[in-house]
Amino acid sequence: MEINSKDQIIDYFLSGAKKNFFIGVENEKFLFQENNNVRATYLDMKKVFEIFKKNFEWKEVNENESIVGLKIGGKSISLEPGNQIELSGDKLSNIHEVCSESYDFQNKLDQACKELGLKTMSIGYDPITKLSNAPNNPKQRYKLMTREMPKGGKLSLNMMYQTSGTQINLDYISEEDFKKKFKIIAYLTPITVAIFANSAILENKPSGYLSYRAKVWQNTSRGGLPKIFLEDMDFEKYADFAINFPLLFIYKNKEHKNLNNKTFGDFMKGSLSEVNNHLPNFKDLELHLSTIFTEIRLKKYIEMRSLDACEWDCHCAGPAFYTGLIYGKLDESLDLIKDWKSEDVLKAYLDAPKKGLKTEINGKSILEWGKLLLNISNRGLIGRNFKNKTGKDETIYLKNIEQILQQNKTKAEKTLENFN
Repeated sequence: MEINSKDQIIDYFLSGAKKNFFIGVENEKFLFQENNNVRATYLDMKKVFEIFKKNFEWKEVNENESIVGLKIGGKSISLEPGNQIELSGDKLSNIHEVCSESYDFQNKLDQACKELGLKTMSIGYDPITKLSNAPNNPKQRYKLMTREMPKGGKLSLNMMYQTSGTQINLDYISEEDFKKKFKIIAYLTPITVAIFANSAILENKPSGYLSYRAKVWQNTSRGGLPKIFLEDMDFEKYADFAINFPLLFIYKNKEHKNLNNKTFGDFMKGSLSEVNNHLPNFKDLELHLSTIFTEIRLKKYIEMRSLDACEWDCHCAGPAFYTGLIYGKLDESLDLIKDWKSEDVLKAYLDAPKKGLKTEINGKSILEWGKLLLNISNRGLIGRNFKNKTGKDETIYLKNIEQILQQNKTKAEKTLENFN
């Protein structure tokens, strides 16, 4: 079906509304060759994929006869530009399931790595490799992005080849519900950056930042935290935002084509000679929405994308924290931030990669706000009352954040202490 009106895009977002809320988590990590700390090559990754196919019955995903990923059930594994491996998890109903899924994947990945002399590292930024030495793979879109992305952000290639993050996908029941959830996630972006900071080292030296990953994403083409996201977003506003946002590329006849700053609106007007002035369909819309690299974005669910990747002890904490706030105590979370000004949030967003928990918003540090939010999240998870086999609820996954806030010390700061 062709798209020629904004109302069709608004209806697309409305069709994402769900009666039952799910949680989806996407997490990336680096693989290194164990004997020399060199990042895993595409040949290494192909061997990892072969083990997943042979031992665990995953099915391969190909592009132009090259294997570029795997899938099984509702889960998929893909390669980022620098061969960061990403698990896109299934739609799950609680954090016990989310954590179990991640643990199962890590266990299988560890088995494959042991066989191949590789090791994993879950951290926001590669602490060892120079950008010029980062590996790549044959995914066609990455070649185009490598050429085009630096034109709009000086650290775009660092983002593509050197960063790993965790993404949390959350549902909405209606447009009104979406507006509340989008606002709280957007306003809490500096909180997320600070609490989950885990990328302090750059080329074997302190970077000067606690989350160098966040600094990189702030200087990435098509990224950041647009001011409009802090201004009571609704489906029409987001549709306008997407329509006026430049196309990175379109995919036709098994080829990615660059459009030289044409927008999705130009596509809807039938003014793209590169595709014989054809109108976009919903697959074109979905591709376009996935190439908006902002800290939070909308598809048929809300994606929050501002967490550094981290090791197992903290990996489940981020999804648990936000599930408690968003699904458990949304109105109370909103009430906590009701006096925050958008300009203060934007300043905190820029400060947080360096200042971490010391960053201030509306007269309090992120450390203080974090404790208040943790209390709300904890009560939200208790209210959800999802128990595991031993009778424990989802609050067990908040322990890592409790420790960070009690000690006033992020993973990045612990890394720096050990490094020094």
